[in-house]
Amino acid sequence: MLSSEIIKSTHRIKSLHLNRTVELEMYSPDELMGNEEVNLLLLNDGQESEAMQVQDALSQLYTSGKIEPLIVVAIKASEDRVQEYGVAGVPDFLGRGAKADKYTAFITNELLPFVQAEVSVPVNGKRAFAGFSLGGLSAFDIVWNNDNLFDVAGVFSGSFWWRKKDLKDGYRDDQDRILHEMIRTTTGKPEAQFWLMTGTDDETADRNRNFIIDSIDDTVDVIKELMAKSYKRPEDIFYYEMVGGKHEVATWAKALPAFLTWAFPRKPRFTNL
Repeated sequence: MLSSEIIKSTHRIKSLHLNRTVELEMYSPDELMGNEEVNLLLLNDGQESEAMQVQDALSQLYTSGKIEPLIVVAIKASEDRVQEYGVAGVPDFLGRGAKADKYTAFITNELLPFVQAEVSVPVNGKRAFAGFSLGGLSAFDIVWNNDNLFDVAGVFSGSFWWRKKDLKDGYRDDQDRILHEMIRTTTGKPEAQFWLMTGTDDETADRNRNFIIDSIDDTVDVIKELMAKSYKRPEDIFYYEMVGGKHEVATWAKALPAFLTWAFPRKPRFTNL
């Protein structure tokens, strides 16, 4: 069983792609021997990692033997968050997400090599990217388009409403949601798994007046698009709907252990008798 002690370190990367310095917090299990399978989780909106209780969640899951060794890298967002997060190459109807392609390049070309150089053991297990709200949309997009680098996307109350057209300008669900269209028009099937979470009190908006809030509708429709590409439940897709869950960090903190346990479950150990 892994030690419950977590080593927390802070880092700064000067990003050429983003033209700014990116601040990170890294959480590593203590006493890694170097012969383990070590997994990686990147987390958007890393400035919320303390409120998300990342360190406590990891410690408790290691103590209870529920997850495999895991390096968590919490990436702090900048004041340009609504431009850097989104779907790469497809800004929304207000032009938000215009730098999402640059953020993707930062993750793939700068951050991943930096992390491996900083970690004393090979990152040779699963690689996941997770986030909440707009950060969840960003994480999904990056995993979907880089399945050679990532295996799992984790999305907490994702901004799957992200759209090309305003509601008052003839918006249609079947045409104007950017991520849904991306899934639908992608050639082939990325090799990835998806953990999607909503809360029943995420919001009150119900644009199609079907008595289901948009957060749930949009997430369920993402699942439908994934299943249309032959992804299976529960092998490839896990959906967690938290009763009473709100669009807030406290709710996502409660859901975090469920995601970690699903994405990085402890494997059975066999001993010779």
